[in-house]
Amino acid sequence: MARTFTRALLLLVFAALSCAAQGYPPSGPPLGLPTAQPAAAQATAAQSAELSKLQGDAVGWLQGLIRINTTNPPGNELAAAKYIAEILGREGIHPEIFETAPGRGFLVARLSSSAVPDPARALLLMGHLDVVGVDKTKWSVDPFAAAVKDGYLYGRGAIDDKGMLAANLAVFIALKRSGARLTRDVIFLAEGDEESGGALGMKVAVEKHWDKIAAGYAINEGGHAVLKNGKVQYIGVQCSEKVSVAVDVVAAGTSGHGSMPRKDNPVVHLAAAIAKIGTYETPVQLNSVTRAYFDAIAGVEDEETAKWIRALESSDRGEHAARWLSNTSPLWNSMLRDSIAPTMLQAGIRRNVIPSEARGVINIRLLPGNPLEALLGKLQQLVNDPQIRFEVEPGSGEGAPSSSLKSDLYATITRAAARQFPGAAVVPFMSTGATDSWPLRMRNVQAYGVFPFPLADTDSMRMHADGERIPLDSFHKGVEFLYGIINEFVTAR
Repeated sequence: MARTFTRALLLLVFAALSCAAQGYPPSGPPLGLPTAQPAAAQATAAQSAELSKLQGDAVGWLQGLIRINTTNPPGNELAAAKYIAEILGREGIHPEIFETAPGRGFLVARLSSSAVPDPARALLLMGHLDVVGVDKTKWSVDPFAAAVKDGYLYGRGAIDDKGMLAANLAVFIALKRSGARLTRDVIFLAEGDEESGGALGMKVAVEKHWDKIAAGYAINEGGHAVLKNGKVQYIGVQCSEKVSVAVDVVAAGTSGHGSMPRKDNPVVHLAAAIAKIGTYETPVQLNSVTRAYFDAIAGVEDEETAKWIRALESSDRGEHAARWLSNTSPLWNSMLRDSIAPTMLQAGIRRNVIPSEARGVINIRLLPGNPLEALLGKLQQLVNDPQIRFEVEPGSGEGAPSSSLKSDLYATITRAAARQFPGAAVVPFMSTGATDSWPLRMRNVQAYGVFPFPLADTDSMRMHADGERIPLDSFHKGVEFLYGIINEFVTAR
């Protein structure tokens, strides 16, 4: 009995406190007033429920995309494009699929703001369907099972680039579901062949179907949201990117029996050449984007790092500062200069046969505007071996102008980042990896790389590596962040 009375008393006290908090007398709200939440609170709750559903849908769509193996080569992007087409169809959106080769291609869908398109105002949301290969023996889970484990979604493409594709899809569908009054067309592009240069993907889309994707603005991969000690340190918005070039280093010699070593053994000459190339460091060069980037992050880095960033262009400590920063971060090292990385070696047919040729591949990433010929001339001089020649592989990218830091879209990204990640800096960024934004920039599109998912280095370094994964919490935040950007940019206020 005492317990029942005590429980009743506590309930009365709670009711009185609740009424007092709302400005009502202890007897409750005046007659005729509803006891439900105020309209504003109800609207907030409804929006939260809608966002939660959207985030859940996006996770499911990402899992579905990962389970479709689009390793390039061979690509198989059409299977993933048809999967997306089914999702869009259920939402009353009718996409177009373009086949560029058997099993290859891309998808385009549009939300129109008016009967007459205005490409100069349109926003293109893009991501690629294909992924790089995997060595399944190095993974703790099936890379194409989209397994969820310990708060992470594992799978090839979770970061690059099916996560971004699923988030774009979610925002695109959210705009359709909401019936938002659009002030500009929004175009969704799921493209292919990005991981192999885009000959069967973006290049076809731009050259043969430009009318379907023509836009004044674009959001793509290429940026990053840096997470340190559980807090977003800064949002890097890709405004520029390095130019990717693959070069074969070829050594020629005389074939023969392995029991009789030869001075012109091409394996030996190739090994010596690759050793020289791999340890060669090109000069430091800052451009407008990287200079702005380092200036901005100096304000959020620790004191020691900030000291060396600020010394980068000083006459007495600049060289040491560049060395310190290069040793601290492989990303910064590549941002400071043209980079060269040996990636492949191939020689021989049997262990007792000296081959007549040995080949290596070096992956060069040029700063925008730097000529390849000058660097190859330097490497030829460095190697100083008549048995070595360089062959440039087809499909290289091109240097493109940087996107503006003063556009309406860049300003919108900055505002949305401040809302989503208070205190985080928004900084211009030159990505060391190549994306399919450069053909757009060549057509004066203001294209920005926005990777909306906050990631720590331990996760971001899994891109193209073993055990690629994305934290579900980061994915949810990324969907919300991306929606904040796009909704503000394309809807009437």
